[in-house]
Amino acid sequence: QMEQEVSQFIQATGEPRRRFQPMNKIERSILHDVAEVAGLTSFSFGDDEDSRYVMVFKKEFAPSDEELDAYRRGEEWDPARAEERRRLRELAAQQEEAELERGPTPPGPPHAYKDKYRHLIGSDAAKAAARTMEANKAYGC
Repeated sequence: QMEQEVSQFIQATGEPRRRFQPMNKIERSILHDVAEVAGLTSFSFGDDEDSRYVMVFKKEFAPSDEELDAYRRGEEWDPARAEERRRLRELAAQQEEAELERGPTPPGPPHAYKDKYRHLIGSDAAKAAARTMEANKAYGC
């Protein structure tokens, strides 16, 4: 029965892939073997043992990595959405490359030491210390 379905799939010219009904582990392994002998690519998808199914692809329509990832996540493959994601990735890569070509931003002008530590030493500390020293008369000088 599986061999008949696979041979019908091979003869169907407009069909690049075929999804089979969920089946148990033994049936899936038999279907994988039949597909391999027929020169087809086959993958199993699904979460638990009861819902796992086999999808068979013709060699000339082999699935891309993105397509396989979508099926593994349980999503339906949408080529238009995949093209949009690919275009966005290319645009981000171009922007990153342009930023690398510009190089790092040049450092700003050097800061004066006193300006950098003004919050610690204050701005009038040197002026107060520069006053003339007078002896305190209370000490008998």
